[in-house]
Amino acid sequence: MDAYPANPRFLLPILQDIQHTERHLSTDAMKAVARYLDVPDSKVYAVATFYKSLSLTPKGEVEIKVCLGTACHLRGAGEIVRGLEGALGVKAGETTADGKFSLETVNCLGACALAPVVMTGETVRGGMSAAQILEAAGAKS
Repeated sequence: MDAYPANPRFLLPILQDIQHTERHLSTDAMKAVARYLDVPDSKVYAVATFYKSLSLTPKGEVEIKVCLGTACHLRGAGEIVRGLEGALGVKAGETTADGKFSLETVNCLGACALAPVVMTGETVRGGMSAAQILEAAGAKS
């Protein structure tokens, strides 16, 4: 937090930095941010729960996001989700027990020409099978 002035306009960047480092926003971290910025805890919580990129529960070291937009859906994104769920042993929205992977579905990743699109970490991958995605993400399928 010390990298930012104690000004409420820096609430989101501070939360994003904490999310990036800790892989989630703990209650203690949100309270510390509220104190630092001198804003109500409820304001921090409201921002933390508004943005899908922020999470109150720990995320895996590698976040796998499968696009379920129209183009991706038509090109087999649902099959990819089912394949990843089976290989990882989790449902979409969950994290593996070892904390290595989180599997999420999103409405759009903005790369429809590459459909079906999956994002692993910060890398966008198009036209891949579940097995190829897991291999690229460093998981054994």
